[in-house]
Amino acid sequence: MSFDYDLFVIGGGSGGVRAARLAAAEAGARVGLAEEYRMGGTCVIRGCVPKKLMVFASGYPRAFDDARAYGWAVEAGGFDWTAFRARLDAELDRLESVYRSNLSRAGVEVFDTRAALEDAHKVRLSTGEVKTAKHILIATGGAPFVPEFDGAEHVITSNEVFKLDALPKKMLIVGGGYIACEFACILNGLGVEMTQYYRGAQILRGFDEEARGHIAGAMRDDGIDLRVGTTVQRIDRVEDGLWVKSTDGHDAIYDKVMYATGRKPNTAGLGLEEAGVRLARSGAVEVDAYSQTSVPSIYAVGDVTDRVNLTPVAIREGAAFVETVFKANPTRPDHRQVPGAVFTQPELGAVGLTEEEARAQGAIEVYATAFRPMQSGFAGREDRVLMKLIVCADTRKVLGCHIVADHAGEMIQLAGVAIKMGATKEDFDRTVAVHPTMAEELVTMKAPARTG
Repeated sequence: MSFDYDLFVIGGGSGGVRAARLAAAEAGARVGLAEEYRMGGTCVIRGCVPKKLMVFASGYPRAFDDARAYGWAVEAGGFDWTAFRARLDAELDRLESVYRSNLSRAGVEVFDTRAALEDAHKVRLSTGEVKTAKHILIATGGAPFVPEFDGAEHVITSNEVFKLDALPKKMLIVGGGYIACEFACILNGLGVEMTQYYRGAQILRGFDEEARGHIAGAMRDDGIDLRVGTTVQRIDRVEDGLWVKSTDGHDAIYDKVMYATGRKPNTAGLGLEEAGVRLARSGAVEVDAYSQTSVPSIYAVGDVTDRVNLTPVAIREGAAFVETVFKANPTRPDHRQVPGAVFTQPELGAVGLTEEEARAQGAIEVYATAFRPMQSGFAGREDRVLMKLIVCADTRKVLGCHIVADHAGEMIQLAGVAIKMGATKEDFDRTVAVHPTMAEELVTMKAPARTG
């Protein structure tokens, strides 16, 4: 059978673009790609990149305070959201153009339209055109999930927060995951009066318990009204804004309410089940270790599979797909010991097992220290850094590393290399400290804080 393409990709995010570009440029495949919104996906357009730029912007009030403590005569004016947003939009336009240029140079044909499956080898575009392909890759990512409740139509999500015409004076964020916590810190830093509700007992479920508690304390110390065991019962629009009735009786009026209560795979309306592709109860595309679905010609990568929902992981999955399908080199994406960071203030960096996970697997030693870092201590701030290593008592391998500190994301990337290589605690001990730094504590902790 003759096909229009060797590969047709549905979705122009990080995973889909990487797969399309590598298949075309390195394997000589004829590749088509359809994206209904903007090239770059969630990460570039309405996720990691604009969020991190907002993180940078929100850190300047603290930097100004520190500068005065260090002898600088500085005065901060008001934050100009309109000016910042204009620069942010321009930067996202630039990045999208880079994605498009890279695809064009590789020879990928791009369709700025929605696409859905007709069958195992056919894709129908919203223009009515039907394209055929030997292989189809689903890379449609995920979308924010908002539960049904009275007044849900009044809330925004992380998709809309970047497009606000003006910053609200008073805002509620509902959720306890990394997106909710990051935006609570960002908006608090930009001068918004912030409240955060989370229905669970502690924010950042899935991360190390000690690190979670450290972050929660720091957020409260920074002025965020963080309320756990609490959620919204209803929201009504009133003259002064949005009236929120909560389960803990803390009813209040806010200018904006943002929901960050999880994400769901973007699989609705793609014709997947009709084509024979099995979906999980969550709506995620079920795949094997090589990202192949229940239909042999159809594969899926990225958040739509709900494996490890991180941009670098989606990129690795896209590259592994090309190795497997187009280079005759069966390659499984490695989802073990993936480093990650939560860009709260301070940041949380983590790789490997939490203390709780490691303890459930066997005997461990926990090396941990908390201290006031030099820079903020000199400025008179009470911030405390947490450094933590989880060590297997038998093999001496470092099973996990958890850092709560400014620039924890930068530090955990390098710690991740050592842990991925199987470094032992003694390997860390043999490494000479870089002094004076926060990270030196990772190689100077000699006695375990606890065992078990």
